[in-house]
Amino acid sequence: MSLTVEKKIEMAVAWLQQQVKESGTKGILVGISGGIDSAVVANLIKRACPDNSLGVLIPIRSNIKDLEDGRAVAEKAGIKHIEVDLGSLQGQLLDAVNHQLKAAALYQESGLRIADANLRARLRMSTLYTIANNLGYLVAGTDNAAEVYTGYFTKYGDGGVDILPISTLKKYEVYEWAKALEVPQQIIDRAPTAGLWEGQTDEAEMGTTYELIDAYLEGKDIPQKDKDIIERLHRISEHKRVMPPYPEYK
Repeated sequence: MSLTVEKKIEMAVAWLQQQVKESGTKGILVGISGGIDSAVVANLIKRACPDNSLGVLIPIRSNIKDLEDGRAVAEKAGIKHIEVDLGSLQGQLLDAVNHQLKAAALYQESGLRIADANLRARLRMSTLYTIANNLGYLVAGTDNAAEVYTGYFTKYGDGGVDILPISTLKKYEVYEWAKALEVPQQIIDRAPTAGLWEGQTDEAEMGTTYELIDAYLEGKDIPQKDKDIIERLHRISEHKRVMPPYPEYK
């Protein structure tokens, strides 16, 4: 007999509690983006650690809708939350780096958008760990199975976490859990986006859909074009899922 969504949620909550116990920490925090993945994780950690869980909203020149949705997630989940605006800090750092690259005649305009986007993710990671260190909490990640397989996360950014409570869930399962956890409907209805730049969506950036990635992970037949994209993404992102390479001297 297959497990119900509610039973799986209970198991996830128990697993989170065990992670806190085994790590000797006091609780868990998560960055809340306003998207469905972080909404599910926020609800899970609130259930696991009712008095020792925290949601962190970290806008960086973000769309106001993302911030409003993030607040709605936190309020509906009943989780304590704080906001740390990194917009000016991220802008200052990016400008300083670009200034030095230009002065050395090294700057590449084509690399600006990805550098900007990944810096946002890495500053958010640093912020989460600064808070976690202060509180003695674990940092929970929000990547699902499709994102882990394709490497759709920033190395040392949103990929820099202590635990990954939904990394075995296909995207459609994340939606099932969101409904069971009573995540606000506007979160369930919005297009998945990492919020890295205006108009950015996950599926447009990946070049395929979560539905097809889920199907691929379940061994189903999908169009060859999408299969090639998924396998390429998995291949070129392998470095994100392993420790950095190192030489051996024997």
